[in-house]
Amino acid sequence: MVEPIFQYQFRFILIGDSTVGKSSLLKFFTDGRFAELSDPTVGVDFFARLIEVQDGTKIKLQLWDTAGQERFRSITKSYYRNSVGVLLVYDITNHASFEHLPLWMMEAKRHIEPHRPVFALVGCKLDLVNSGGRREVSIQEAKSFAKQHGLGGFVETSARTGVNVLEAFSMVTQEVYNRIQSGEYTVEDGWDGIKTGFAKTNSLDFNLVMGEPAKSSCC
Repeated sequence: MVEPIFQYQFRFILIGDSTVGKSSLLKFFTDGRFAELSDPTVGVDFFARLIEVQDGTKIKLQLWDTAGQERFRSITKSYYRNSVGVLLVYDITNHASFEHLPLWMMEAKRHIEPHRPVFALVGCKLDLVNSGGRREVSIQEAKSFAKQHGLGGFVETSARTGVNVLEAFSMVTQEVYNRIQSGEYTVEDGWDGIKTGFAKTNSLDFNLVMGEPAKSSCC
């Protein structure tokens, strides 16, 4: 009997101002460790990880980390189109990064249409607040923003301690999966946001599939 490696592949993109913690969040999620030194993202970086939803279904996540600087916008826009999940990332110790989220969300919607992705709100650097740093974005303010814009979830995280890092990606993955189950989302030819998974017949096939570099159809 052929055993599936993963049933679906979802493509997510992380957006937000430069230095809010997108790369650190992804590195902890995929590597399980905090990067003490993290250079600013140039253009787009790619990560991947398998994750299970509540019923045990395995999902492969393709994760695209975008540069927040204005000079890279022309590069990153081409990566929006094939995304089914969008993590709106801000720094809870920097209110300006929170204030810019509506612009990031508007840009994402414009480039992803006619598809309707799952948006989630993710606050970073919770460890700074817990260690005595100044919080500039309250939990209530963030919850109100998420509710007002109909986002799929909200969570505060720390890539240094790992608090809620898995939860941030799990809530978006679960919501996308729920929409597939309900029929709202389907696999479409020519769109890489959701793809069916691969199957294996032995352990060698598994290593070959998981070791392949990701191929993007948009750049």
